[in-house]
Amino acid sequence: MNKKKEIIPAIIAKTQDELDNLIDKLGDLVETAQLDIMDNRFVPNTSLFFDFNLPKSSLKFEAHLMIEDPETWIEKNYQKVDTILIHYESCNNPKKIIAEVKRKDKRVGFVLNPETSLKNILNFIEDIDQVLIMTVNPGFYGSPFLPEMLGKIRELRNMKSNLDIEVDGGITNKTIDLVNKAGANMFVSGSYIMKSDNVGRSIDTLKKIIID
Repeated sequence: MNKKKEIIPAIIAKTQDELDNLIDKLGDLVETAQLDIMDNRFVPNTSLFFDFNLPKSSLKFEAHLMIEDPETWIEKNYQKVDTILIHYESCNNPKKIIAEVKRKDKRVGFVLNPETSLKNILNFIEDIDQVLIMTVNPGFYGSPFLPEMLGKIRELRNMKSNLDIEVDGGITNKTIDLVNKAGANMFVSGSYIMKSDNVGRSIDTLKKIIID
């Protein structure tokens, strides 16, 4: 089944000004941006772990919660975003958190760190909208891509052909074709896009590779 393919820039920001500038930089070049929420506990970095505001924008936002207590964050902030992505590793009660997010009328997905097996989410795969497979160890822009994650993407695509499968970590013009061919259809790219001198050109480069 052919799923819609999408390039999703990842935003890491320490202040409201930094967030505003990065969103401004994206303009209307993409449909969706990912907000990397980090608490300096679940991962050794901090990003957007304050009461931020999102400027008026045509963008949809997904929150990638790299935090120890996703439930509290969701309760306070769910209305700011369209999709909430929760690390399976930080989830005390997966069924409850899925139900909570759905009750708030948001898309919901699980994120799997490189060492986390797909077996963990088999019981929930019919209840979630997407799965984000980390292709690096999370927490920083620019971490090295882990090619051993390609088998995990293929396995997941075989399990559920109509699932949105997202990848995040080390996604550049050198790696995007590998994850595309493995079966991903949503491609999160951090430093390759956000640290580029020409954001539009970097996005176009990635789009051409996955569409050709």
